[in-house]
Amino acid sequence: MPLSFQTLHHGTVAFGFFNIESDMLLLQQYFFFADSFCAYVSSCADHETWNPNGEFEIYEITNPENVGDLMGAIHGVRHTGFIGETYRKFPFPENPEHFKQNPKGFKTQSIFRTMIAPYAKISIIPFIRQENRYVRIGHYTFDRNTFQELLLYVGRGGYPQWKDKTKPDYVTAMEKRIDKSTNNMFENSGEKFRGHLT
Repeated sequence: MPLSFQTLHHGTVAFGFFNIESDMLLLQQYFFFADSFCAYVSSCADHETWNPNGEFEIYEITNPENVGDLMGAIHGVRHTGFIGETYRKFPFPENPEHFKQNPKGFKTQSIFRTMIAPYAKISIIPFIRQENRYVRIGHYTFDRNTFQELLLYVGRGGYPQWKDKTKPDYVTAMEKRIDKSTNNMFENSGEKFRGHLT
């Protein structure tokens, strides 16, 4: 389940996993896979300044109606937009105890790419550090603490957490590189992330 996170100029925004059978994340109208996100962050952690590229490829759904109704899809009553399509294919589990993020969700990426194609365009957005205190992802700017909370969310497997408490290798690799990073955007994050290392 996506959660709300505070931005500097756009109030609260939704960020997170939205279907337990996919590693796709949303950030408001942006959609991208967690393995790409973690690889990008890992690269940033390896550099004092930030990722030399500074650009990140995403799917963007500009019409909110095409995003869909997450709660309606979860309850099986309103399968609209892209999110509705994902819940037709991968419905919410009948047993709430099975509501856990699948660490092998990356295996469904080709399916999710096909489903999102009619609703989204591929865009290149800035993913940069600003003034040594902020991170900008497209339109949205986060202070250092909130940015670290986004990373912790992914590390936990979101709101339901990872199934069987097993993280994908790309998440563990990101956490380890963050833990060793001297980049100041990860300052004071060592203890936060170390508690989530597997």
